[in-house]
Amino acid sequence: MPPLSKRIAATDPPCIVQMQKMLAGKKDVLSLAQGIVYWQPPEAALEAAAKSITEPRVSMYGADDGLPELKEALKLKLAQENELTDVEVIVTAGANQAFMNVVLTLMDETAKAVLFAPYYFNHLMALQMTGAEISIGECDDNMIPDMDKLKVLLSKGDVRMVVICNPCNPSGVVTPKAVLQKAADLCAKAGAWLVVDNTYEYFTYDGAVHECVGGDNVLNLFSFSKAFGMMGWRVGFIAFPSLLVKEEAMKCQDTIPVCATILSQIVALASTQGAGRAWVQEKVEGLADNRAIVRAALTPLGEAAITQSNGAIYMWARLPADCPDDVKIVEWLAEKHGVCVIPGTACGVPGHIRVAFANLPLDKCKEASARLERGLHQLVTDGNM
Repeated sequence: MPPLSKRIAATDPPCIVQMQKMLAGKKDVLSLAQGIVYWQPPEAALEAAAKSITEPRVSMYGADDGLPELKEALKLKLAQENELTDVEVIVTAGANQAFMNVVLTLMDETAKAVLFAPYYFNHLMALQMTGAEISIGECDDNMIPDMDKLKVLLSKGDVRMVVICNPCNPSGVVTPKAVLQKAADLCAKAGAWLVVDNTYEYFTYDGAVHECVGGDNVLNLFSFSKAFGMMGWRVGFIAFPSLLVKEEAMKCQDTIPVCATILSQIVALASTQGAGRAWVQEKVEGLADNRAIVRAALTPLGEAAITQSNGAIYMWARLPADCPDDVKIVEWLAEKHGVCVIPGTACGVPGHIRVAFANLPLDKCKEASARLERGLHQLVTDGNM
């Protein structure tokens, strides 16, 4: 067989695909692994899709950067909800493709990127595929990106791009606006880009507030997948600080998807203009019991082991010190207790687990959480796997 790309060979295997392979053939395993929500898009949005399905434009290419009416709606949303004005927008096939566009537009093989651990595994993979050098930034005791440590990394030179996921996948921690602004300022001084993934912007709890920052060196990414239950419809978007950067990114857009699927954009537009943030907020408030139940399932590990998350759809917890192989523990939980979670190794922090709480309706979430609690209790008390 001819050789494969060294860059792709050096890229981590996709964590979710590995979990799916692990579960293949197993019966009665409940998943608290994949970061999805259990609800469908708003009814009016699905009705808009049904009405549009026979329109000729749905089967045609559209504008590379998105339907004009959707772009205008997104610019209005960005101004009203995120205080981001004078930005340029590209609609993408999900936030992952948005991030890939950004990586290809900003990075060279000789450039460096900074990710804060724990990080979103697909962010790492996208950067690995470019052959870029990746530096791992540290978080403070509250799991917020440490700006003093970032300053040190930036001082070494050649950093082109700093990535913050806010709220964080996988820790579920919201980064305050003051920290984001500090990151933007440090990056500007060092001649680096700040890229913020706002996929979970509507998912905040306990009084936490999600906010954005802008600037000539700041790119913000967004997604319809989680908030509007549009995982399979694949719609995200990028807010660029200038037309120049957008025009360069259009090279990636035209080469990869050409445009996001027209029908999906119609669903996104109807979700934005019809249901909007209020519809999502009701769904998020409905996650309170799921969130509490999953958190309670982690208590065998001890309160100090559970991150005080206030955003996204995840709990992040540290496993016992004498059980460092989180991958084997995840396999054991699935095999012996019928519940699946994500190993922290996939997010750059071995010895931890990520547990999703929005992917199952309440009754199934209760059962999955009970299984998880039993497994963790056995792990802590007996040390048996």
